Amino acid sequence: MPETLQPDPKRWTALTFIAIAQLMVVLDATVVNIALPSAQADLHISDGNRQWVVTAYTLAFGGLLLFGGRVADLWGRKNTFIVGLLGFAAASAVGGAAVNTAMLLGARALQGVFGALLAPAALSLLAVMFTDAKERAKAFGIYGAIAGAGAAVGLILGGVLTQYLNWRWALFVNIAFAVAAVLGAISSIHEPAEGRNPNRLDIPGVILASAGLVALVYGFSRAESDGWAAGVTIGLFIASVVLLAAFVVVEGRVKAPLLPLRVVTERNRGGVYLSLGLAIIGMFGLFLFLTYYLQMVMGYSALKSGFAFLPMVAGMIVGSTQIGARLMLRVRPRLLMAPGFLVAAIGMAILAQIKVDSSYAVILLPGLVLMGLGMGTAFMPAMSLATHGVRPEDAGVASAMVNTSQQVGGSIGTALLNTLAASATTSWVGSHLKSPADLKNRLFVNEAAVHGYSVAIWWATVILLAAAVLAFVLVDTQVQNTRERADGDESVEDFAVPVIAH
Repeated sequence: MPETLQPDPKRWTALTFIAIAQLMVVLDATVVNIALPSAQADLHISDGNRQWVVTAYTLAFGGLLLFGGRVADLWGRKNTFIVGLLGFAAASAVGGAAVNTAMLLGARALQGVFGALLAPAALSLLAVMFTDAKERAKAFGIYGAIAGAGAAVGLILGGVLTQYLNWRWALFVNIAFAVAAVLGAISSIHEPAEGRNPNRLDIPGVILASAGLVALVYGFSRAESDGWAAGVTIGLFIASVVLLAAFVVVEGRVKAPLLPLRVVTERNRGGVYLSLGLAIIGMFGLFLFLTYYLQMVMGYSALKSGFAFLPMVAGMIVGSTQIGARLMLRVRPRLLMAPGFLVAAIGMAILAQIKVDSSYAVILLPGLVLMGLGMGTAFMPAMSLATHGVRPEDAGVASAMVNTSQQVGGSIGTALLNTLAASATTSWVGSHLKSPADLKNRLFVNEAAVHGYSVAIWWATVILLAAAVLAFVLVDTQVQNTRERADGDESVEDFAVPVIAH
């Protein structure tokens, strides 16, 4: 067995700056959503182009994640992390200073490109810096809490910045996060050189994976706006299937694949990617519909609706750091993930009971707390298991798969659940409309909208239950209380990535 060197004494300081970077990336999604109405009015963005402020980011981010993960493996995670931070800050500055629609959309696409470098590099740095089981549990507990709660925190921050400054600060704020993380990374992050992948970049794999994921994400985006039966929507889905199938064939034949199939065909990691992707579908739907419900039906301001999500944030932090992190060394991952998704589904089922005049304390509060506790508890072992046991040179691309499952899941969730909600609302109006005057009655319109939200949240509940079943059936690894072991290396009983002390 190779000699294990002493852990890096600055690893906990490094975690702080990695967490700041992760928070920036997660915040960006919801901060911009809250600021979007103001940006649209200021830059005179058409309703047709409005969705592209979000879609330009998700297309670039989701489509290039695997590429970003492999770049981190090849060129070094610290280098990729810093380049990603600097690029993200520069793109945010351009977006904040935008004077027209094209400038803002281009900046958002650039944010997605650099986010695709940054996100997998951040997670894989944790994978190679924390190899002791107890320390790994704490580190991933913190990371999981930030990854899970950051989106809800973004709603609050977006509300504060938009209400008290202006929408541009929702982008400018990223510069402060990025500068702090870069300065900290330069002084505190020391990546083990042994984890580098010496092979060349798989260019055909990059092209096929990126094009396939972009077609998939864009297909769901078009489904939301044009409908599922539209020719463009169907064509994009067919193209996605063909491109991703070709990607799998290529990866099985090339010498140095972009995504070694061993990373995803290993039963436990495959189970994590699938169940986590499904859970994110449900979770993104919740953010979408509750935000509309709170502002359009309950009359909350952007800031107040952001604060309304705080119980969920608190639940995620408790679930991740106090439940998941503490039990991970004693309980098999599936016995945390499956019950966690189940508790989240119970919370979602409570939230599906919303009416036009529902009480926050009676319906929303318990539902959000249970959602947070469940997702936080499940995120913790999922984040850790996603990179557990991978070869050091595959840590970046394994991390990228976590982000890919989340990003694609979020895109699918937004489009799928929004379409279901719209269909349910249309159906309700058709069966309850007595005269055209009803369409001008605010109570009638709100009842129709809330019915659609409720139906969509019920579907999200079913999706979370499916995530719980998949996690229980597919994730069968033992308790993660040993050091890392590389895939396929049965002779190494206590494998650890060497971390050079500085």
